[in-house]
Order: sequence, then structure tokens, then C-alpha cells
Amino acid sequence: MNNSGRKNVMKILQEMLNERKKETHRESVDFIDLLINDMKEKNTIMNEKIALDLLFLLLFAGFETTSSGITAALKFLADDPKALQELIEEHNNIRKRRIDPDSEITWEEYKSMKFTSHVIHEALRLANIAPLMFRKAIEEVHIKGEKIVQRHETCRTIGYSI
Repeated sequence: MNNSGRKNVMKILQEMLNERKKETHRESVDFIDLLINDMKEKNTIMNEKIALDLLFLLLFAGFETTSSGITAALKFLADDPKALQELIEEHNNIRKRRIDPDSEITWEEYKSMKFTSHVIHEALRLANIAPLMFRKAIEEVHIKGEKIVQRHETCRTIGYSI
């Protein structure tokens, strides 16, 4: 997205946030309401700029992340036949216990998939699928010879690791 595109999106988000702040009552609560409530709290790092950055990031968070996460999991499983075999066995054991092997997964079955859960979490940990990260240093830190000053705001583009 070019700079003028980002400016236009941020302008729309700012207008949405301003309108929402003016509302006195809402029947349902969404993420914008939670951000506004957090900005009202004492001793919070949440401010309007951070809230807008989060809203901007959420617009693009679903773009490519799901497919990238699935691709990462498949790649890691292809590289580790033992893990793939354990995953297949876990799923086959669940299907064997069913009255109808083609029925949809139940909540109990889902909760029993310990290895599947580990595979998903490890793939997401290793793949680094988030395209951007916004951070604000709450204290001065030194990383790999670089000094990051307290209160310095950064937006990092994250490279895919697979």
C-alpha cells in the first residue's frame, strides 16, 4: 500500500474512532469499544495513535495469514515424516472411535487432539506469519548493538521465515 493509500485508510479509521467516541450507548461491544475503554484507563500505554495502528493492522491481519499458517504447517509436516505420521494416527484414532466415521468433529474430539494443537502452535511460532508489528519501547533497550530509546515507536515489516 502506498503512503497516500495508508493516509486515506487512517483518515477513515480516525473518523470511525471519533464517531464511536461520541456515542453514549451501544447495544453490542466490539474491538473499537474495547480500545476506547482502554484509552480511558489510567496507567495505560493505549492512546489514539496506537489504537489507530491496531485497527489498521487488523484490516490486513487476515490477509495471507491463514493461508501462510496452513502452508507453514504443511511444509513443516512434509519435512518431518515422523510428526506427520503421529498426526495421521491421532486423527485416525478419533475416527475409529466414532459410530459414524464421516461425522463432523465434536468438541470433545477437538479437545483431545493434543498433538494437532502442538503442530499448529509450533508452525505459527516458527513461521512468523504476521506481516507487520507495531511496538513502543517502555524502557531503553539494546538489541544487537542498536539502542532503542524509551517511548520510541516502530513499525517493523516481518519477513516470512519459510
